[in-house]
Amino acid sequence: MTHLSNVWFKVTDLKVVSGSGCRVRTVDGRDYLDFSSGLATTSTGHAHPRVVSAIQDQAQRFIHAQANVYTHNLLEPLAAKLTKITPPSIDRFFFTNSGAEAVEAAVKLAKQVTRRPNVIVFKGSFHGRTHLGMAMTTSKSIYRAGYAPLPSGVAVAPFPNPLVSDHAGEIKEALKTFDRILKSQSAPSETAAVVLEPVLGEGGYVPAPQAFIEGIVNRCREHGILFIADEVQTGFGRTGRWFALDHYDLDPDILVMGKGIASGFPFAAIGTRQELDEQWPVGSHGGTYGGNPIGCAAALATIEVMSEPGFMKNVNARGVQLRDRLSDLKEHHPGLRQVRGPGLMVATSFRWVDRASAVIDHCRDHGNLILMSAGTNGHVVRWMPPLVVTAEEIDEAVKAFSAALRATET
Repeated sequence: MTHLSNVWFKVTDLKVVSGSGCRVRTVDGRDYLDFSSGLATTSTGHAHPRVVSAIQDQAQRFIHAQANVYTHNLLEPLAAKLTKITPPSIDRFFFTNSGAEAVEAAVKLAKQVTRRPNVIVFKGSFHGRTHLGMAMTTSKSIYRAGYAPLPSGVAVAPFPNPLVSDHAGEIKEALKTFDRILKSQSAPSETAAVVLEPVLGEGGYVPAPQAFIEGIVNRCREHGILFIADEVQTGFGRTGRWFALDHYDLDPDILVMGKGIASGFPFAAIGTRQELDEQWPVGSHGGTYGGNPIGCAAALATIEVMSEPGFMKNVNARGVQLRDRLSDLKEHHPGLRQVRGPGLMVATSFRWVDRASAVIDHCRDHGNLILMSAGTNGHVVRWMPPLVVTAEEIDEAVKAFSAALRATET
């Protein structure tokens, strides 16, 4: 008998007691290579010593220092540190607890500033499990089913399909449909913001093409629509740069951050421009735990670790190693359709859903490797190891994946 809710879906039935670096240990002493990273969250690995030390040190001084009541001494240092690593347009920060809360905060800010009611999101997106987050999420129906009616004022635009042969044509058609939405569903004068994941997460680890994202941003600028980049999963080094938008050389009006920001401690943030923040009425948004001092300490330590010389170089080198090894396997396994993704946000797309599931199961049961699926149909195996992963651990994981491919061939 359990007293835990049954609502959580389970990737594994493993019962774990500890984690270190890229590995977790079960109650019976077995070690597993964790390439789920707690849903792409343990950016510096499980229990990084410097993050643990920062949390322990802060817990002795303050566990909870509520931001409305007083200002603790890590709020401004964290905001100042974020100013140095976020895109140039971002210089004001609001702290909260989760990616979904941060998305909601971003939309609330956009609506306050523009006085417009609607937002546009994209097919395959994931923006959280709150009521508004569900309304904005289109990657899987399970995230929305049974919760209607959902909030109104959300239009869905197409995201380019990475598997088509005519990429230029696909981008052109997607932008054309976006324009049609502005004419038929959500007029520019009623559209507060466009919310985009630079790389779709739950939708299958699909990077937005440069021409597509530039086209969207240009349309936002033309119509006074705010561009919100949801970098909850792509941020903090996951794509080999601090933020995925750094690859595109684009500045958002609002940047949504979470997951890897604090190496697994529950923490999230939005960043925006001062001129927008100053139009956000005092007291119109907040939260009991936002800017928690332990979360701030974990975030500061995470940023310090990731700022060390060679850290991002390792992320990119391990990403190249992983994609190259997986691409080699693709040449010998026709069921493996595509390898894609920047940095350590890599997808292996299968032709059949059952095969992807079987490979994940075999990796776990026979290779002690934890992987997860993605994509609307679950046909994508996603690779999101901790950013401290070594070359040897990449080789170990690919070896287990290769064995799984052989074992599941029919």
